[in-house]
Amino acid sequence: MKPVTGKALARALERNGWSLARVRGSHHICTRPGSVVRLSVPVHGNAALKAGLALHLLKQAGLTPEDV
Repeated sequence: MKPVTGKALARALERNGWSLARVRGSHHICTRPGSVVRLSVPVHGNAALKAGLALHLLKQAGLTPEDV
């Protein structure tokens, strides 16, 4: 998996039906209508997310690394 930033992941989530519920500090909380899942995406400038965290967030969102 190629490195992905928090900004890029948040944009990919919005393209796939997720919406930004709120921002608390540097974490963007994304929700999807009709779902109880909430994703907390850390947006720390242009720093890449660690691979395990990115894969975990993608799995929870029902996306694949190619969707980003």
